[in-house]
Amino acid sequence: MTTTREIYRVEQLPTFQNRMFPTQVAARQCQRGDMVLVQSLQTGLIFNQAFRPELMQYDQDYQNEQGLSARFREHLQSVSQLVKRHFEGLSLIEVGCGKGQFLEQLSAEGFDVTGIDPTYEGSNPRVVKDYFTPALGLQAQGLVLRHVLEHVQDPLGFLRSLRESNGGIGRIYIEVPCLDWIASHHAWFDIFYEHVNYFRLDDFKRMFGTVLDAGHCFGGQYLYVVADLISLRLPVWQPALAFDLPSGFMQAIAEARSQLVAAAPGTARAVWGGASKGVIFSLFMERAGAAIDTVIDINPAKQGRYLAATGLQVLSPEDGLARLKPGDDVYVMNSIYLDEIRAATGDQFNYRLVEHGQI
Repeated sequence: MTTTREIYRVEQLPTFQNRMFPTQVAARQCQRGDMVLVQSLQTGLIFNQAFRPELMQYDQDYQNEQGLSARFREHLQSVSQLVKRHFEGLSLIEVGCGKGQFLEQLSAEGFDVTGIDPTYEGSNPRVVKDYFTPALGLQAQGLVLRHVLEHVQDPLGFLRSLRESNGGIGRIYIEVPCLDWIASHHAWFDIFYEHVNYFRLDDFKRMFGTVLDAGHCFGGQYLYVVADLISLRLPVWQPALAFDLPSGFMQAIAEARSQLVAAAPGTARAVWGGASKGVIFSLFMERAGAAIDTVIDINPAKQGRYLAATGLQVLSPEDGLARLKPGDDVYVMNSIYLDEIRAATGDQFNYRLVEHGQI
C-alpha cells in the first residue's frame, strides 16, 4: 500500500548548508545526500524520504547565526514579546539554542532559561553543549524550539520525547520555516538537506489539541505556534491536505541563469548571503553553467571560509564590494534584508531578488 506521494526530487545536495570549510577542496568534497520530498498519506506531514540522520552531526563548524543583522534582531525582539506574553514567570529550556543569542536575550529580560545545543561556543554555564536527550534530566515549565523541528527526522517522536522528559506537561513555543511561503514565492533555494521537514500552519493545529497562539512572522517566511505539550497528538490525513508545488516553481532557476549569462564580460557574479539560500542558489547556478564567483556575508565566522559543494570563499562586505563596480548585479538571497543591504552598500548596485517574480 502506498503511504506517501512524491512532491519534489533533487540529487546530491550538501548535507550541511551551514557548515563552513577551511579549504576549497574540503568544501567541494563535502558529504552529500538526495532530496525526495514526499507527503505522508497517514499524517499529511511533508518530509525528505531520502534523509539519512546518521549523516547529520552538528559541531562548531556549523555557523547559522543571523543576529548580526538589525532586521533579524527586530524579529528576535518580536519573538521575545510573544514568549513574554505566554511564558512570563515560567522557567524555560531553549532546545537548540545555537550560539545562544536568543537565550541571552531572554535571560537579560529576566527569564530563568537553560539552553541545549552541541554547536554552542560560548561560556554561559546555563548552556549544555550537547543534543537534547531525556538522560539530561532537565525540566521546565516552558520549552522554546526555534528552527529545530525542521532538522529532526521524526518530529512527532521528538516532541513526544520532549513531553515525556518534561513530566508530560508544559507549554511549547515552536518556530519553523513556512512551506506555504516557500511555495508561493517559488523559493526553490529554500529546500535543502538540512531541513528534513516542511511545515504548514495547519500541521501544528492538527498536531496539538490545545493551540494557544499561532501565526506567521518574519515577513511570512516563518510560522509559529504556542501549544500545550500534553495535547500533542497524531495528525490524521485528509484528502484536502494534499500539497503540490505550484506550476513553474523551478522557472526562477532558468531566469537567474539567463540574467547571469547575459551580464557584460568581466562583470562579477555576486551573491549577498552565504547561508543556506546562497549555498543552494550558487550550486544550482554552477550546475546550470552560470557559476557565481563572489559571495558576501556579514558574519565574521563565515568570512574567509568556504561554502559547501561549490567551494566558493565567503568574503566580508569590504572585500566583496572591492570586486564590484557601480551598477553591477548583486543577487540578494533574502528580500527581507534588501533595505539593510542597500544602506550598507550605498545603493550603488542593481539588486536582484531571487524570489518569485523578482529576478
